[in-house]
Amino acid sequence: MRLLGAVAVTCGVLWLGGCATNTRLEPPAAVEDRRSSAGGVDSKGVSPFGASTAGVGLDGVQTSGVMDPSSVARVQVGDPAAAQGALRNRVIYFDFNSDLINDEGRNVIEVQARYLKASHQRRMLVEGHTDERGGREFNLALGQRRANAVVRALQLLNVAPEQLEGVSSGKERPATPGHDEASWAKNRRVELKDQ
Repeated sequence: MRLLGAVAVTCGVLWLGGCATNTRLEPPAAVEDRRSSAGGVDSKGVSPFGASTAGVGLDGVQTSGVMDPSSVARVQVGDPAAAQGALRNRVIYFDFNSDLINDEGRNVIEVQARYLKASHQRRMLVEGHTDERGGREFNLALGQRRANAVVRALQLLNVAPEQLEGVSSGKERPATPGHDEASWAKNRRVELKDQ
């Protein structure tokens, strides 16, 4: 019976492999020259300095001239306010009775790792918290597991171990004093604090 199952799986894999498409990608369209005559290059591709500007572009397409510096768009590296907002976000939330880091938490960790790697003198306290349910010892252990998970994730992103200290507060310091699911969700967290 196992042999029959293995044969069926193998046939299915081979059949799916045979269904691959042979899609042909078209070459990129010609690059439109949007320079005006004020751009410094005449219709023959000669700059006012006498050098020909004809050549092959970075993508392999024949171009009529080199790029005029005045036609280069400025690249936005990033919004400084958004970067500061990302640095201020130093809380990672967890599911009930879990120390697994979700996608949102990974984003916070990546931003904080870049922050810590920018200066090896920076130190960070990684503080694990839980909601009010469960015993004191259980919650201290769960908070420590959460802190350790974040410390490990930061170290995997090449943050030096001596820059990090993981501790647990358990359920002793709730972020929200309520006794409902919304409050508990805010209390199941790790906070990253500068030392």
